[in-house]
Amino acid sequence: MTLLRQSPATRFERPDDGTAPAPAEHRGVERDGVRLLVARPGRVTHTTFRDLAGQLDAGDLLVVNDSATVAGELDAELARSGARAKEPVVLHVATPLGGRIWVVELRSAPDASRAVLDAAVGDRVSSGTLSFTLLDGYPRLSSSPTGTGNRLWRAAACCDVAAHLAAHGRPIAYGYLDRHYPLSDYQTLFSHRPGSAEMPSAARPFTERLVTDLVARGVAVAPITLHTGLSSQEAGEAPQPERFEVSRSSARRINAALAAGGRVVAVGTTSARAVESAVDGSGRVVARSGWTERVITPAEPPRVVRGLVTGWHDPQASHLLLVEAVAGPELTQRAYDEAVREGYLWHEFGDSALLLPS
Repeated sequence: MTLLRQSPATRFERPDDGTAPAPAEHRGVERDGVRLLVARPGRVTHTTFRDLAGQLDAGDLLVVNDSATVAGELDAELARSGARAKEPVVLHVATPLGGRIWVVELRSAPDASRAVLDAAVGDRVSSGTLSFTLLDGYPRLSSSPTGTGNRLWRAAACCDVAAHLAAHGRPIAYGYLDRHYPLSDYQTLFSHRPGSAEMPSAARPFTERLVTDLVARGVAVAPITLHTGLSSQEAGEAPQPERFEVSRSSARRINAALAAGGRVVAVGTTSARAVESAVDGSGRVVARSGWTERVITPAEPPRVVRGLVTGWHDPQASHLLLVEAVAGPELTQRAYDEAVREGYLWHEFGDSALLLPS
């Protein structure tokens, strides 16, 4: 695992009951009816997500991720080398690396509440007719933030992984949800290109009426693609490499907004990572695709992103460094203090924040 060179400055304790246990619609709330905390220098306000357009200015541009979530979770069995008995696990299948090599994660059965860190090279994990052999840690580094084992693995598959997942998989989920939900609940309004192991969740509250309101108020929208890996990082673990694409048309829209004095507001850490991975030496966004290892931190800040729509991240998560890099540590701390005080809900089906440092 790649370890972070610095830790987030933001300090808070997320309440034990602060996680959204279900999608908003299953809690009796419309998608754009989740709460929205808006943090600007010297001012924090509370509204609902459907008021997002009223919080932005004409000429601002939202960058959204059009990646669609795939079904990447399976109940499986781990066969350790030399052991007779098989151990039940939850298998998370993330990223194809080519040649039937995939990035996978093993988590505890039955609810994937924690990572299994004591698997070894040569162990096999199987689910029905699909099986993987663990090759080595991904990325190829020896230690995790916990000090033992690998969370992510390069693994060799025996057969067509995508077809098996399409037939038997379910969306990746964790122990804080009250039950499994269908794949449709993990798609955003912008979901178009399948490839994300986990939902680019910052865009989940967007609805057609909200986008219509944004356009009517002069706020533009530009799509990019970043296929997410597994976001269940241990504290101190950096994001893994991810596949992305910024098209020529979106690069042109972003540059035009900047030239006209508008703010580029990333919808989610994934959008911010993709855009910043496409900035050239002159500070312009260019068409670019491939793999990104860009990690946005206060020490390596964004060059074009000037605002962020985001969910709420756990203490010491690498995403917090990106938030601090965009919003600044003081504004980030104020937002999180207020979110904890006001009972905002965490994780992919939770509430949202709009952070505007200028």
